[in-house]
Amino acid sequence: MKPKRNVFLMLLSLPALALIVLPIVGLFWRAQLGRFGSYVCCKPVAEALALSLTTSGVTAILILLVGTPLAYWLAFADFRGKRIVDTLVDLPVILPPVVAGMALLMTFGGFGLLGRYLNLAGISIPLTTTAVVLAQAFVAGPFYIRQARVGFESVPRQLIMASMTMGASPLRTFFRVTAPVASHAILAGLVMAWARAVGEFGATLMFAGNMPGVTQTMPLAIYSALESDPNVAIVLSVTLVATSFLVIIVTKSLLGTGRARERTLSMPALSRNGGGIAA
Repeated sequence: MKPKRNVFLMLLSLPALALIVLPIVGLFWRAQLGRFGSYVCCKPVAEALALSLTTSGVTAILILLVGTPLAYWLAFADFRGKRIVDTLVDLPVILPPVVAGMALLMTFGGFGLLGRYLNLAGISIPLTTTAVVLAQAFVAGPFYIRQARVGFESVPRQLIMASMTMGASPLRTFFRVTAPVASHAILAGLVMAWARAVGEFGATLMFAGNMPGVTQTMPLAIYSALESDPNVAIVLSVTLVATSFLVIIVTKSLLGTGRARERTLSMPALSRNGGGIAA
């Protein structure tokens, strides 16, 4: 690209870049980073941070366990209504938070679709830490499923067929061929889902409430801090921004490394391994 054209495009891009960057700069400008330690170490914030890390970690594991089979199915199966299922999977991403919270209440609430039967068993989910995990999984799951599906679709069918020919079972083929080749997408999707879970606010507030030490995650702590001490809210917001930035950097690195590894993996290399896949 010619230098003059490059400068012209850069100037045209400045308004959009400013719209994205300036609010972040303004947030860091107002943050009292010198008092960061005193803010983070206070009990309410420490509890919210610990709860966010714990629930988002559990959510990531839950999404990995239940989302991987769905992503694999969507990647390889061909059936009538696949587009509808695919759309339903993406739906939580665009739902307004209040709608997502209401949907969870109507499902797991005391008079909900499943909640009425859970109540008969003495199980109540709303306003509990379990509700936080379910809210996070509902809104963050599609990020993982979508990315994992793309990873599975990128696996060369020749590799899978070669594994089957060598006598490997479908399950062994998945763990020895499909999952390793798609691992960059799986990891990237899991990281993005975890980051979305950490930042979840609306559905959690609607479904789990805002109880310190029980359901008050970092975003909810920021919401509460705005009424008592805005400086705490600003510092906590900076923490989440920095975390999100690092997550995106890590995700891009994983995607880049994974694509490079895919280019080095070929059928001749597989053939040289002989029966290694089926071993």
